[in-house]
Amino acid sequence: MRYSSFVSFTTAVAAVACSSGPPPEAPAPEPATAAAAAPTAADITTDDLEMHLTAFAHDSMMGRESGTLGNFLATEYLAAEAARIGLEPAGDDGTYFQTIPLIQRALDPEASVGVGGAQFDLGTDYLAVPGMGGMLPFGTAGSLDGVETIFAGRASDQTPALTAEQVAGKLVVFDAPIGPDGEPNLEAWNPLALRAYSSAAGIAVALLELVPPAWTNFLARPQTTLGGGGEPREGPLGMLVTRETAARLMGGPIETASVGDRGATVEGTFRFAVTPPPHPARNVIGILRGSDPSVRDQYVAIGSHTDHVGTTSRPLDHDSVWAFNHIVRPMGAESPMRRPTAEEAETIRQLRASFQTIRRARLDSVFNGADDDGSGSIAMLEIAEAFANAEVRPRRSIIFIWHTAEEKGLYGASWFSDNPTVPRDSIVANLNLDMVGRGGEDEIEGGGPGYMQLIGSRRLSTELGDLVEEVNTTGGHGFVFDYQYDADGHPENYYCRSDHWMYARYGIPIVFFSTGSHQDYHQLTDESQYIDYEKLRDVSRLVYGIAEAIANLDHRIVVDKPKPDPNAPCRQ
Repeated sequence: MRYSSFVSFTTAVAAVACSSGPPPEAPAPEPATAAAAAPTAADITTDDLEMHLTAFAHDSMMGRESGTLGNFLATEYLAAEAARIGLEPAGDDGTYFQTIPLIQRALDPEASVGVGGAQFDLGTDYLAVPGMGGMLPFGTAGSLDGVETIFAGRASDQTPALTAEQVAGKLVVFDAPIGPDGEPNLEAWNPLALRAYSSAAGIAVALLELVPPAWTNFLARPQTTLGGGGEPREGPLGMLVTRETAARLMGGPIETASVGDRGATVEGTFRFAVTPPPHPARNVIGILRGSDPSVRDQYVAIGSHTDHVGTTSRPLDHDSVWAFNHIVRPMGAESPMRRPTAEEAETIRQLRASFQTIRRARLDSVFNGADDDGSGSIAMLEIAEAFANAEVRPRRSIIFIWHTAEEKGLYGASWFSDNPTVPRDSIVANLNLDMVGRGGEDEIEGGGPGYMQLIGSRRLSTELGDLVEEVNTTGGHGFVFDYQYDADGHPENYYCRSDHWMYARYGIPIVFFSTGSHQDYHQLTDESQYIDYEKLRDVSRLVYGIAEAIANLDHRIVVDKPKPDPNAPCRQ
């Protein structure tokens, strides 16, 4: 978790940037094999959850980035477990796998941009940015030869300063965005505002100095998106540039430039080469067939995502990352990166020193994603096994969908909902588990054993939201639901940031379960040692009870709210 409209340039990229009390020494489990190495219980147990998650979030899975060997191995693991449990394969061609047509775009090495016969240095003066899944309006090939520059003000401006006619065929240059404190601030940039300049030949934003090194490393790598063939995509060529480069483009300091000022004439051209990822990206899909022939062709969908964000380009000390985030970034990647104050820096130093007295430095380069979303993926395994071993199966079928490429842009869920392996209108509800293994009182306000965030449970169906509450009460699960993040217009926009949205856009009622963010979110420290396995067991049992109740209703869940346009942008 969690994709967002800004993830294509910020949240997903920030993922590769760098509980109270010292982090415990991590166990050294054996690498994951294709199936569990020990017998498992029929019920949902903490021992089984820990065994599976320790394997699934192991370093040998290499951060499970979609399209890499790590995610391929993770899906092999889940498919083997689905077969052992006895789920029916429901992927492509009688398998458990549904392959997602991801592609990678990498800048052609012969790309060049410059002015006055002098080329800019790629990586130092500028970075080329592809469209990244369509969230940005940038094209993937084009020429800037003979193109004139024009200044368009601050990148933080939400209202276009220039018309489509004024920027047509030009390279539009923006100054860095300004935050509320009047200082340049990357988080003040809304890239979606650039769509108003789609008639331009190129767009250059002077914020490269604000981009952390991990982001530049990310942007220098091939970018993975959902396929559409290898044809170049139309749109302005996109670049992040330094302020010095922006000055060279404008022929003078951008500090004194006014909106509409013309600058230098640009030379250059570039395109992004398209290749498949190194390994296939796959959803894993299995069905537990219902017991009632009259409704067994209807499905309760339970979903999570298997992918995370891979590895770093260089290892970092695990305990140092933990100490820094504990003080400066209590919500992990949800907290802005900033310099610690002098007092905070001293506290971080003391924490590091205390760790060094009990153990050596532990270099780490793997974003293990134990909570995000190893917790949801493994909870699904335990729920599936419990259903498979139940004395009486539910009336409707349960379809388990482990989506890939959520972190890339909800691509696995998007592909499945557009190309379902069962009739789309046979899916009566979707229960999405994403980050369900933490939420302690020392991690989130109001947290504790019974803390749970619910999102979307009444957005399409009042009945579904009421049923969730009823099962929690009558089943004695004891959760206290936090609905604050489900409010219309909430700035975190969680309703649009995980796989459930791809079902909701088609009018399928959804419930998004999460125990909330924490300091290890999208960090190297999101490891299985920090999971609350009793909490994860209790969440799994709650979702089991809700799925069972939906599957056994004498009617389909009633949709009594307006259905969205499946092709329109999500709005919370």
